[in-house]
Amino acid sequence: MTSTDHQPTPISPVFNDGVSTGADDSLATRTLWAAKDCWTIVVQEFTHLLRQPSTFAWQLGMPVVMVLMFVYVFGSAMDVTGQGAGEGYVDYAMPGMFAMTMAFGFMNTAFAVTLNKEKGFVDRFRSMPMSSSAVVTGRGVSDVIQAAVDLTTIAVLALIIGWRSNGSLGETLLAFTLLLWLRLALIFIGIYLGLLIKNTEVAGSLFAVAFPLGFISSVFAPPEMMPGWLGAIAAWNPVSSTANAIRELFGTPGAGVGEASYWIDGHAMLGAVVWPVVVMAIFVPLAVQQFKNLSK
Repeated sequence: MTSTDHQPTPISPVFNDGVSTGADDSLATRTLWAAKDCWTIVVQEFTHLLRQPSTFAWQLGMPVVMVLMFVYVFGSAMDVTGQGAGEGYVDYAMPGMFAMTMAFGFMNTAFAVTLNKEKGFVDRFRSMPMSSSAVVTGRGVSDVIQAAVDLTTIAVLALIIGWRSNGSLGETLLAFTLLLWLRLALIFIGIYLGLLIKNTEVAGSLFAVAFPLGFISSVFAPPEMMPGWLGAIAAWNPVSSTANAIRELFGTPGAGVGEASYWIDGHAMLGAVVWPVVVMAIFVPLAVQQFKNLSK
């Protein structure tokens, strides 16, 4: 028997901080194992969620309460169509509520990442021979799936209270795709903040960041109805671009009051596509770098 008979069988390559420990260091192999590591994180996140269903219930419950409160409590006093207070407000507000639900989701992401960091899950991942990007991408994929469930729940509620899409099936599906596109981009802000924040107490106060992102927008009222300086901020808010774009796709275009006063209002579809790209270009590298720089 030769010495070669006792040589160990080569194992599949795995990576830690982007360094291969196997023989095959090709881009295809590295990508394959990064995808497998990403899926492992996704499974871990949903396993944790199933063991704590109250967290999932809270994430679904908050958007439902906000829809009922803003549509029925405040909506009766809003005139966004020029036809009188409350007229057509459900059709105007529901696309905005879809967009705001997606926008506010980054708080859940940040809190979950901070909690995992506090409980030592992140340190455990760092000590394992795995792709350093998997924690970030895995969190992103799992949150998009959760966002799709949230969006489905809110859409069913919207149908119950009388909202309908007047667009074609293709336009309606594109509108929901744009909503998930926004959510995907904002997830990486949540991941970055979750890795940056020291503890869950601080993460719980992120509503102070989410509040202006969601409310200083065209979600509940057209920017043209706001003071000039505030209307400009609201019009250029990425949430406004997505809300206005899906209103067009749903067949409820524009603000409904006068002509659009801002360039971005007339190019909402472009903004709904480009804004998430800009956000991800900034925060995906920041999130991955922050994960690498965490103290052991």
